[in-house]
Amino acid sequence: MKNLDAKRLFALGVVALVSGSAFAQASASSVQLYGIVDVAYRRTNNEGPAGNTAQSLNQLVGGGMSQSRWGLNVSEDLGGGNKALANVENRFGADTGAPNSGATGPYFQQSWVGLQGGYGRVTLGRQYNVLFDLVTSTYASYPYSPYMDVYKPEIGFALGARADNMIKYMAEIGPVRGALQYSFDEKSPTGGKTVGAYLRYAADGLAAGAGYESYKFASGKEVEAWTLGGSYRMGNWYFNAGYGENKVDALTSPTDLAVLGAMWQGTINGGFGGPAFLLANKRTIYKVGAGYQITPQLNLGVHYFHAKQSGASAAADATANFFTMAADYAFSKRTDAYVEVDNTRLKGNVSLSSSAAGGTVNGAKSRTGFTIGLRHRF
Repeated sequence: MKNLDAKRLFALGVVALVSGSAFAQASASSVQLYGIVDVAYRRTNNEGPAGNTAQSLNQLVGGGMSQSRWGLNVSEDLGGGNKALANVENRFGADTGAPNSGATGPYFQQSWVGLQGGYGRVTLGRQYNVLFDLVTSTYASYPYSPYMDVYKPEIGFALGARADNMIKYMAEIGPVRGALQYSFDEKSPTGGKTVGAYLRYAADGLAAGAGYESYKFASGKEVEAWTLGGSYRMGNWYFNAGYGENKVDALTSPTDLAVLGAMWQGTINGGFGGPAFLLANKRTIYKVGAGYQITPQLNLGVHYFHAKQSGASAAADATANFFTMAADYAFSKRTDAYVEVDNTRLKGNVSLSSSAAGGTVNGAKSRTGFTIGLRHRF
């Protein structure tokens, strides 16, 4: 009797396993865990306080080329060419394990759900904005990265790169792709209503596009941003060029100014600081760069950025020149090592910030950085 019961239980177990497997195959669902762990040594000069700027800073950073992260991609086949999609992604500093490389911002930098089919793709939640999508997919500085996380002047013009409470629609017809975004402010004290769109073309090694986005502050005033550019692959060569612009209404609210400051950020995202930083009502940036794949494992890249800001008074006028070059060596498809050198030079009533003075500006007009790191993707 006991043997008979055991056989029945075994048979039921087999049926359950087979049924579960068949159901999984019929629904064609997948859950993918992915991530990047990136740690680098970085040295920068002119990091001392005002009056004694000639000090260097040596640090281990938890994201040199890429910010460390982990995430889940979910996909379910709904039949008829339709899919349900979802994504959550957390970012952290691999040097300390702290979230978001500084314990700021939301736990999930991305958290969205969506549907995809012959009509395109609709996603809802916190996600990348159209400016970031366009630049990183069309004329990224380093197509295998797509930029250096410790030194990324171009991202300081992307209005924060992500937005909360966003609805985004994307459609692709042959080599042409377009997207629209809208996000709700939900009466937030920091604002947050956005409207944006981009259009791009990519075929035969050539990619080009343009995008626009506006952000409305809590006061009702706005910052408008647009960008255009392109890239071209020719054999082992990769060339890219782009332009970006931000125009801002005259802001007086400290809350609005804090939001704008967070968008423009600091030295890694534009290099501006000092009395003129938030006096500007217009900022522009030009970028040009090239890359060369010496071997299947070794890539070289060099990039130049010129940024300028202006305002209602001459005190806001300033310029910045950024230069960066990097070599990346791939040990495998997942693991690579890199070396990068960068230089920043400012002119006008602006200066660089000082780590030795708690991140406040120190009067320095130039800075050179050196980064060497190891990255693993899974």
